[in-house]
Amino acid sequence: MEHTNGFWDTASLDYQLKNYIEPQPTPELIVSVEHELGYRLPESYIRLMQTQNGGCPVNTCFPTAEATSWAEDHIAITGLFGIGREKIYSLCGDLGSQFMIDEWEYPPIGIYFADCPSAGHDMVALDYRECGPEGEPCVVHVDQEGDYRITWLAPNFESFIQGLVNEDTYAEDPEETAADELVSVQEKPFGSLLQSLCDAFPDDTLPDSIRVLATKIVKEKGFFALHADQLSHLMYDVQFLLYSHSHVVKSEQDYTDAKEGYRAIIALANGFSTGGYAPGFVSDWMKEARQEGRIVETDHGLKFTPAVRAEVLQALLDTVTTTE
Repeated sequence: MEHTNGFWDTASLDYQLKNYIEPQPTPELIVSVEHELGYRLPESYIRLMQTQNGGCPVNTCFPTAEATSWAEDHIAITGLFGIGREKIYSLCGDLGSQFMIDEWEYPPIGIYFADCPSAGHDMVALDYRECGPEGEPCVVHVDQEGDYRITWLAPNFESFIQGLVNEDTYAEDPEETAADELVSVQEKPFGSLLQSLCDAFPDDTLPDSIRVLATKIVKEKGFFALHADQLSHLMYDVQFLLYSHSHVVKSEQDYTDAKEGYRAIIALANGFSTGGYAPGFVSDWMKEARQEGRIVETDHGLKFTPAVRAEVLQALLDTVTTTE
């Protein structure tokens, strides 16, 4: 594959090294992965992975002729899976191709090689249905939100890579986006899980406080998203406080990976929602909270210590007060 200089994003290298980038693939590893997946990888895929074995490209959008759950005229990817087994986002990793088929019930049409910002609710795949396991697959988008609807993207992997465009191509007016996001966080109803968690918590001011915190996030960023900043961490704290009050959290994975866990509270809820999330931010927040002793193991699962619980509620109150 030509012109790979500048293809990979360097701004998020630490995140990629942790979650995507595998050591350069050896011929033996390539054969082993192909055998495990049951398909021959395209030569263009192998060549690209020899420049960097997995990671996040600079250009993350691909034009479509029809609407998907992501947008009217394009889809977006987060990263490309490397050839290997070591990283969580690699072809044979913990959240790799076979996992999406076995656990998320994606159709077994080939190899799922790229994740999307929806964190599992849509994927990009090499589709071998027409060419067979040894042939040259086309590239398709598979939309779990649309009953696993399959949208054709490109005749082969190389065409897909060459057709990627920068997200700025689809950038909306920042002021319009912020205005729409403010209306969303201030007026859209809470998803069913968040609403039930609020109903079960002994503080009826919490729903309004959550909306004020979300409003402040939108005013600072121009959109509703949670990352590794102070306000995002406070929203992570609030969600865990609510969830652990009503549910027994047996492990980090029990909270971050469960379909009715973290992702269903706000990230991928209907209505009041960020519309997607990067799992690495949530996982890093929780690991840090446990290492610092803010979240501890109890007879009723993982919980904040009483002192931290009080601190979170006070920080939320302070945020509401300073915003007003």
